[in-house]
Amino acid sequence: MRIVVGDRNLLPHRDLFESLLPPDVEVIWHARFDEAVIIDDLPTADVYVGGRFTAAMASAAQRLQLVHVAGAGTDNVAFASLDPRTKVANTFHHEDSIAEYVLSTAIMLRRGFLTQDRALRRGVWASSVYDDLLAQPLSMNNAHIGFVGFGHIGSKSWNLLRTLGCTGSAVTGRGSVDAAAAGLSWAGDGSDLHRLMAESDVVVMSAPLTDHTRGMIGPDELAALGPDGVLINVGRGRLVQQQALYEALSRNTIRAAAIDVWYAYPGPDGHGEPGELPFADLPNLLMTPHSSGVTRDTFVGRVRDIADNIRRLERGQGLARTVR
Repeated sequence: MRIVVGDRNLLPHRDLFESLLPPDVEVIWHARFDEAVIIDDLPTADVYVGGRFTAAMASAAQRLQLVHVAGAGTDNVAFASLDPRTKVANTFHHEDSIAEYVLSTAIMLRRGFLTQDRALRRGVWASSVYDDLLAQPLSMNNAHIGFVGFGHIGSKSWNLLRTLGCTGSAVTGRGSVDAAAAGLSWAGDGSDLHRLMAESDVVVMSAPLTDHTRGMIGPDELAALGPDGVLINVGRGRLVQQQALYEALSRNTIRAAAIDVWYAYPGPDGHGEPGELPFADLPNLLMTPHSSGVTRDTFVGRVRDIADNIRRLERGQGLARTVR
């Protein structure tokens, strides 16, 4: 069996990964995603491991049995170009790390710590103790958290936030969340999105990106969240309309946002603007480079999942977490 790995996040765990594979397996590692170079290794590959799989890669991979994404999202896999016999699987393990991000950014932005940090670096003590024009910030106790998507990430984030005395609600594509079992005030489907935005103090975006969810948060939804509201996006950048987000933050239509997922991504050198608009100029925006789930714990768990599925494939057993 021949495996091609095109995800650099797995490189620190190379020894662990190879130790978990069946004997006589050949693994070809790529330190960065270079489509042309990877394509050269695909004609004899049985398994490809990585987050991106293009139509050109599919054309070259004539004997490929499995595309194993090294994460949850499969929106960068060219499904239509794959041989119908090729399976696609994913893995998770990022939910605990992302829940930490959601909790920490919710507190930081609701309490105004980001603004205070930037002000104090200029010698300004931006607190109601010193400035009568500044209101005393609200704590997380009794804050209402709205979840747009309530899978692994949403439920783990809620488990942390509810310990602070928050209330919560959720909307999902199928509207199948059992609110009582989850400890939520209510749960609904996409038709309840405006209600969720209007009722929430903090909105957490973790829905998958589909044709239905693309651009689901626009000017009306952000206006409903309001001037005290905080938006946290750990799903996909394009769930939120780019222009609407920029204008809502620049005009203080909403209080603040933490954005970990973006509208543009860099090349292999790690340099590039995250969108077409000057987000870096916004003082009420916490910007992170799609790093909320990037921890050692996340990738050790993923390596174990991927190796387990490769062993299953080698033995002719059913695979776990297949998406097609």
